[in-house]
Amino acid sequence: MKAVRIYSAGGPEVLKIENLELPDPAAGEVRIRHTAIGLNFQDIYARSGQYPAPMPTGLGTEAVGVVEGVGPGVTDFKVGDRVCYASGPVLAACATHRNYPAARLLHSPAHMQDEQIAAALLKGMTVEYLMQRCYPVQKGQFVLMHAAAGGVGLMAGQWGQHLGAHMIGVAAGPEKVKLALANGYEYCLDRLTDDIPARVKEITGGVGVPVVYDSVGKNSFEQSLNSLAPRGYFVSFGTTTGAPPPVAASSLQKMGSLYFTRPTLVTYTASTEDLRNSAAAVFDMFAKGVLKININQRYALDDVAKAHADLESGRTSGSSVLIP
Repeated sequence: MKAVRIYSAGGPEVLKIENLELPDPAAGEVRIRHTAIGLNFQDIYARSGQYPAPMPTGLGTEAVGVVEGVGPGVTDFKVGDRVCYASGPVLAACATHRNYPAARLLHSPAHMQDEQIAAALLKGMTVEYLMQRCYPVQKGQFVLMHAAAGGVGLMAGQWGQHLGAHMIGVAAGPEKVKLALANGYEYCLDRLTDDIPARVKEITGGVGVPVVYDSVGKNSFEQSLNSLAPRGYFVSFGTTTGAPPPVAASSLQKMGSLYFTRPTLVTYTASTEDLRNSAAAVFDMFAKGVLKININQRYALDDVAKAHADLESGRTSGSSVLIP
């Protein structure tokens, strides 16, 4: 097998491609030959050391492939099955093959191609838990989503439109604003030129939004706080520009009895039941035509360093996949 390995945290230059021997699958595991690998900002966090991992380590949490072997005790999967996953327990998706626990594995839906699943599953489950369970979005509500032209952002726009929400996106530059507006957003603000809180208040008649979904972190923190209506929810689910500052309880009080939460997909899919229900909701949205995936970048596995550099610098839009 060929796999991405890192021996110390750092920039894209620490990514190495190595040839390794893959043992037979252990009890409860299956061996998968990958056909498409998802690229997510989680991979940047792990590579840079923001999410500490024991070194050396592999990389990647999301992939699609075909079962090539099953270990003792596996009954839900057989050789030849199309399968997918978007969670741990170890970072190893950036590889041509891997062994993976059957309890966390999913059958790939027949109505989706492998690249679509690799580009959509983790991001789609992120949107599902954010908008359905963390803060359940209701019809007619205004919703503010940062990074609206990214992989999660584009699916959030589509999902929110389906729910009947008034989606307000924030993106960088006219091209990304245009992309967001074509994917469910009723409004999209340009973070390079717009005063975000002022525009949000203008759109909402001076009230603000009941919920902000913020994956940007440090650079958008004040904008998010100042865009909320009283008793609004600040949902911080990423830190692409660095961690936001600590939130003082008194500031939440003074700004309108606000709520602040820092959820993760890991928590919301910790049980096998939650994992499968979340994935099923995403697959169902694709089956209904509610969700469409924008795969705007494809990279060979050997070009993983370029893929990381592009994603980290904001040169990508929509979703990216690695092809083994």
